[in-house]
Amino acid sequence: MTRRIHILPDSVANQIAAGEVVERPASVVKELVENALDAGARSVQVQLDGGGKQRIRVSDDGIGMGREDALLSLDRHATSKISKAGDLSLVSTFGFRGEALPSIAAVSRLTLETSEGGDSVGTILRVEGGKILTVEAFPRQPGTTVEVLNLFYNAPARRKFLKSAAAEARAVNEVMIGLALANPSVGFSLSSKGRVLMELRPVGDVATRVSDLWGRDEAATLLTASGDGAGLGVRGLIQRPDAAGPGFRRAHLFVNGRPFKNPALLRAADRGYRTTTAAGQRPWLFLYLQVTDGGVDVNVHPAKLEVRFQDRGGVEALVEETVRAALAGAESSATLDSQLAPPTLAVREPTGGTPGKAGSPPGKESGESDSVSQMALFLAKKGQSGAGAAGEGPETGTKADGSDPGVEVPVGPSEAGRPRLWQIHDTYILAETREGLLIIDQHSAHERVLFQKLMAGFQAEGQEGQRLLFPLTLRLTPAEVKQVLDLKGLFSKAGFEVEDFGGDTVILQSVPNPHRYFNAERCFREMVRELTEGSDLVRSAKNQHERIAMTFACKGAVKAGQRLSREEMAELFDSLFATDLPYHDVHGRPTIVRLGTGELERKFGRH
Repeated sequence: MTRRIHILPDSVANQIAAGEVVERPASVVKELVENALDAGARSVQVQLDGGGKQRIRVSDDGIGMGREDALLSLDRHATSKISKAGDLSLVSTFGFRGEALPSIAAVSRLTLETSEGGDSVGTILRVEGGKILTVEAFPRQPGTTVEVLNLFYNAPARRKFLKSAAAEARAVNEVMIGLALANPSVGFSLSSKGRVLMELRPVGDVATRVSDLWGRDEAATLLTASGDGAGLGVRGLIQRPDAAGPGFRRAHLFVNGRPFKNPALLRAADRGYRTTTAAGQRPWLFLYLQVTDGGVDVNVHPAKLEVRFQDRGGVEALVEETVRAALAGAESSATLDSQLAPPTLAVREPTGGTPGKAGSPPGKESGESDSVSQMALFLAKKGQSGAGAAGEGPETGTKADGSDPGVEVPVGPSEAGRPRLWQIHDTYILAETREGLLIIDQHSAHERVLFQKLMAGFQAEGQEGQRLLFPLTLRLTPAEVKQVLDLKGLFSKAGFEVEDFGGDTVILQSVPNPHRYFNAERCFREMVRELTEGSDLVRSAKNQHERIAMTFACKGAVKAGQRLSREEMAELFDSLFATDLPYHDVHGRPTIVRLGTGELERKFGRH
């Protein structure tokens, strides 16, 4: 009988094993740099030729190896981080030497230089195609250098699938960025054909590393995010909604210090941005997850690019809540300040949030009262005069001589200490604060107020409508009539009591009354048209309740160009800061733009 099963030669088995870990030069760099980090390196240098296809050299100043360990590191299944099967679920390091080296050596010409330092003599090994050629003593400083030449020289079928040198160098750069973000306290350098692609100093926090990578201006658009759940913590930096743009974005995930990919978690983070960013906007995200032992499996992918969470739903929910909580803070509002400092986030020693309390805003302790109004953050300092500008009557919004103040309507503070308010161009409301000035878009602000009010109404008995003495008879297109009848119940909860009159006609018996300038017929027609024809706003909603609430908020809010009274401005101001996300309207536009006193002083040359 012909035997069909046989044992592969070691050289073939090693190449197969290499294929699971070593896909391209970036894979080699990832494995070697991770080894260096686990060896305690404080500085890692990477040099490339031909995008890494010709040469990869990784040097570090970490814990080197003695002669015996250096030889063992080139044996398959040799490692220093586990000793039994149960250790697999507790792995907190990348892997100290020994795991990837045999796979890399099997498909390249590899040289390993290493030294433990002290009185010990260093070692140099030369390997070709997995076979050790020479082992010699070698003087060098403590640390390790691995040089990989002619990757896949003995596997031409794999080598031909490598991309151009420039493309491979870019892939290496992306790998280095992920590792640099995971380890801000380590210095990194990357050069290709002598040209420096990356030169990063050791820093104390992630925001500084982001600043060094992409510039201070980009780092200044980030907010700190912090949340905790059972056995899980989330810390991170997320981008202000007004700074987010379309197209490519930076989105990096880390678990227990390890970079990984998880599209579902990114979608959860994006859900946290709901109703704060416009359709197609892709904010930057840098999220660091800390999971207790056994809560995550990092061994589901040969290259450990993916992980599996024991409580996937809980992790995704906490990420969404953490992003949402960060966007509720004042820092998420748009700003005119040109010299904002990047936030601070130390990933090794997380701060902010309360363990066991999901979605806690950064810095909020368990004993802190939740009744503190967001508006109080902006109130003028205690003791500040409540009078309007000189010569103006704060209670009436007129000048002392009784004349109309024009486009500026000064408003004095209420008994609660509300800041002075002015309306300009019948569109924007200015509010003096202890930190500078708020510029509020009255339409966008009212959108947010109406949206939250109606969404809360959907959870209860709906929004009360005002019965019309003379019902409105409206002619619509057949598609619009069908839309109205399909959503009749939701329209009723929004305050629009509508009846079918037959044919292309419906009757409005009652309508909501969100403000005294409200045009019910125009609002209803515009809502129905947008719901029928579709729009970016409608498509961004997750369900019909949100579609109705979004379109009503958009069409029913007070318009730009509408003069508001003192009481109306004050009511809008108070109502806005009573919402969960006061700094963004339902389209993702800012409702508020901040201008700090520091920026004003810079503009006027005061410092």
